[in-house]
Amino acid sequence: MKKFIVPVDFSETSINAARFAAKLTEAIGDSAIILYNVFENVEAGSDGTPLESDDEGRKSVMELVLKSIKTDISNATSAPISIVAEEDNDFVGSLERYVRHNNVDIIVMGITGATRLSQIVMGSNTLKVLRRKIAPVFIIPPDAQFALAKNIAMISDFKDVDKTVPAGQLKNVLGMLKASLHVLNVDSDHYIELTDEYKEQKARLDKILKDFNPTYSFMRLFDFVEAIDAFVKDYNIDMLLTIPKNDSLFSNFFKTTHTSKLAYHSRIPIIAIHS
Repeated sequence: MKKFIVPVDFSETSINAARFAAKLTEAIGDSAIILYNVFENVEAGSDGTPLESDDEGRKSVMELVLKSIKTDISNATSAPISIVAEEDNDFVGSLERYVRHNNVDIIVMGITGATRLSQIVMGSNTLKVLRRKIAPVFIIPPDAQFALAKNIAMISDFKDVDKTVPAGQLKNVLGMLKASLHVLNVDSDHYIELTDEYKEQKARLDKILKDFNPTYSFMRLFDFVEAIDAFVKDYNIDMLLTIPKNDSLFSNFFKTTHTSKLAYHSRIPIIAIHS
């Protein structure tokens, strides 16, 4: 059984991610959903609360709101839904511990739009989770409505494929979604003929993906996000799949990195699987 965890901060963005997860689990079957909330420790009186305020009472309130979200999404799925509220001042650390101790397979998180303010409020947590390499992450844009994926575009830089492609997790996710796979490389140096290096990396990647019969596309464009957007429209892509690299991506989530730009600008879900 696949376990999906949805971090919920009670924003509409996170609730939309929960609704998306419900419909996804119904489509793939044999799965479960965990609605997960982390509330910070607040010293009695420091935020205007009565001195007799207790954390158990706050936890009960969080669980009550989580139950209302559970009720909201339960009509969309037959998968079992559980709720968890934990007190911790470190959201990402708490999530990581829960995922590892409970063998969670996939994290489903919402992300806001491209404005700097919204990135600070919601995007920081999403990108922090990605940076920690906890588990594959489904990033759900605020307006994304669930549709069964027919076409997935995997974005690859075709460099050190054997070392950087997480074959096991990648195959698990692709096998679960059962969509047609397109592999896309965007590089400003592409010409009519692929270099020998690209041909070699393509052959290695083809061995990893042989069970999914991928098609390959190489685009010579200078604007990465513009190229992805054009490919999504031309090939009716329903989901993007990226493999962030350890060394550069997410070192600072305000830097103009490919995956972070996609996360904030994409109108379709993104699956991030760490190498």
